Amino acid sequence: MLKRLSPVVLAVFVLCLSACVKKPASNVSVETAAATEATPDIAQTIAPTVATEPIVPATEYTFRGERSDPSDPYDATGFVSVSDVIPDVILDIRYYSGNNFVGDRIDGYEEPLALLSEEAARALKSAADDMRAQGYRLKIFDAYRPQRAVSHFASWANDWDDTRNKDDYYPNLDKSVLFDYGYIAYYSGHCRGSKVDLTLTDLGGKELDMGGTFDYFDTLSHPDYTGITEQQYANRMLLRNVMLDNGFYPCDTEWWDFTLYDEPYPDTSFDFPVSSVSLTYK
Repeated sequence: MLKRLSPVVLAVFVLCLSACVKKPASNVSVETAAATEATPDIAQTIAPTVATEPIVPATEYTFRGERSDPSDPYDATGFVSVSDVIPDVILDIRYYSGNNFVGDRIDGYEEPLALLSEEAARALKSAADDMRAQGYRLKIFDAYRPQRAVSHFASWANDWDDTRNKDDYYPNLDKSVLFDYGYIAYYSGHCRGSKVDLTLTDLGGKELDMGGTFDYFDTLSHPDYTGITEQQYANRMLLRNVMLDNGFYPCDTEWWDFTLYDEPYPDTSFDFPVSSVSLTYK
């Protein structure tokens, strides 16, 4: 068909096609920097596999427009359950179970819920609507994380003898370097309530192949890692670009990690538990 197009039309077609995908950032700060807008050629030529399931209509959610008190780490007034906002979201809250790098349920996870600030949830709903229109759903591993959970991680990291899940999560690292490499810290942006760890599935719930698993402590998890297949890289870029388009910025070491640009509580580490009871604080 392209042979029958005029040279001018063909040139315009090629130019439009080449501008469809953005590149990942090469050095994006985990908490503060934004991504650049370019992408390797492979992301232009390999499209993620599009699901064939019927598209689920977008649902409406009425946001309360309330705010938490930034000086009160136990005030969940301005938070919502993501499942209320995005009914077709899939939750795989790893820290509620023992299916994580620690091997135990993490302190503060009283229910397998994903909580976010209203502002982050609103932006994530927009991303979910965009993905649903393309035949995909969001799957969340973690969202708001209490400070007590971060302290649990730190306590575990300082116990160098507990290496139960090393083979699955950090096979190429000694546990003693997890702090130095930034995989474990004493404070986390998740405690501010506007960061989310997620992936994509088709409409039937089957995960897209991202070329790596959640919470894998290795350069393989870097969004711009090129030692994966073209299709796996394209899947990462699909997730990344939709999140960027809807007000989130990426982490430079974890393909699944995104933070709302204009987060409402940039200086607060909340510590209320992940529980439906927390949402009725006031």
